[in-house]
This record gives sequence, structure tokens and C-alpha cells, in this order.
Amino acid sequence: MATSGLSETAPNTPCIRPESSPSVRLQVARLAYDGMPLFEHLELALTAGETTCLLGPSGVGKTTILRLLAGLQPLADGDRMEASDGSALTGRVAYLEQRGLLLPWLPVLDNVLLGARLRGEFRDADRARELLRRLGLQGQAGSMPATLSGGMRQRVALARTLMEDRPVILMDEPFSALDAVTRYQLQALTADLFRSRTVLLVTHDPAEAVRLGHRILILKGRPARLTPPLCPPGTPPRDPTSPVELACGKSLMRSLGMVQNPC
Repeated sequence: MATSGLSETAPNTPCIRPESSPSVRLQVARLAYDGMPLFEHLELALTAGETTCLLGPSGVGKTTILRLLAGLQPLADGDRMEASDGSALTGRVAYLEQRGLLLPWLPVLDNVLLGARLRGEFRDADRARELLRRLGLQGQAGSMPATLSGGMRQRVALARTLMEDRPVILMDEPFSALDAVTRYQLQALTADLFRSRTVLLVTHDPAEAVRLGHRILILKGRPARLTPPLCPPGTPPRDPTSPVELACGKSLMRSLGMVQNPC
């Protein structure tokens, strides 16, 4: 798969329409599976118009948090989810799952336009094609998912998320299937396209969190707890090679148990 072709700048690109993005607060009193508590008294706050990155070991509950926020898993009695503008989040959230979940019988363009099609809304094919171009998928609008690489399929799923124009964006390891060069380019492009949106990005990559996150949280333990936020200096996307960012990444790796603290 070619790693070039992603467009860093496009002066007339129809991207995300301006819309106020709320802060979001999720409170979970208790959530258990098979009698074992996953969360107890968990509280997550997402700052309006910023990207919050969430890290933690596999199985700790990161995807469960995404599903709760997306409305795919119901809240229990005593749980609360609220936006700062007082409106419900229903219909205002776009969720990009780790697997992308393209429909194999639809070509790329129709997969990107799927949300509008299911809602019976106008489908802006020109805008969808422009997003595909910016994501390095020009010429692939008529291709079937089975003919694409895993990284290309993930970029199609990202284009579909961008088409939704939602003020709250949830992403579960959206760049995990990409090669290093394409991942670096897409991180920058996503930071630009989702600027001013309220974003929760789940990742296993400390360097990615430092590059993209206004705030970085770690979820760990059983029941799981959130660490105090780490707020790297500067504005995303940051230079991952700068001494400050490298130090932040090393601090995250220590918190995750990836490297040992010095004696």
C-alpha cells in the first residue's frame, strides 16, 4: 500500500461545519460483569472542544466507556451522563470503532455515505469524495472493501466518521492498522479536521496520546480508576520528537508499567 497521497492542505475542502461542542460528564455508580466490579464511582469529564486521550491495559474498560457514551450500552440506575449545554447526546455522537465495520457489499463511497442513507437524509457525494481524496483514497470510491488493505479500510471508516459532522467524536484506536508514515500523517489531518470538537480517543500508544491529546488519562485497576490528567504543553498535533513530548511519553510509559521507575 502506498503511504503517500494524504493531503495536508486543501483550501476548499468541505470539512466539519462550525457547531458548538459541549463538555461531557459521565458518572458510573457501579458496573460489574459476572459479579466482578469493572467500575465503581467512576467519573469521566471531557472538556468542550478538546481531545481527551484514554490509555490503559486491555480489558480494563476503555471500550465500555466509549459504548456508554455512544448510547450502545445502557446506563444503570444511579449512573448519569450529561452535556454542558443541557441537551441529550442522542444524535450528536460519532463513534469510530477499532474494526471500522465497513459493509462488505457496498463500495467505498456508499460506505462513507451510509449514515445519511440510513437516516434518509441528503447524501453529499462531492464532499465524501473530497474527504476520500484528503485521506489518500482518491480513485477508490467505487472499490469494494475486500479489495482494500486493512489500513485503507480504516481510512474509509475515518471518512465515514468525518461525514457525520457530530460535535462529540469517540474513537477506538483509529490508527492501529496503519503503517508508521500513514499513521503520522493521519494523526495530523484528524487533529485539523476535528479541531473544536469534543473528542475521546482510546489508544494504546503513549506517543500518539502525547501528540494528539489536550488531556491524557490512564484507566487502571479493578475496579478501574482514572488517574489525574496529564496536560502536555502546546497545541496538538505536537512534534513527537521534541524533548518535552518525549519526557511526557516516558512518564506515561512509567504510569502504564511499560518501563520501570529508576531506583
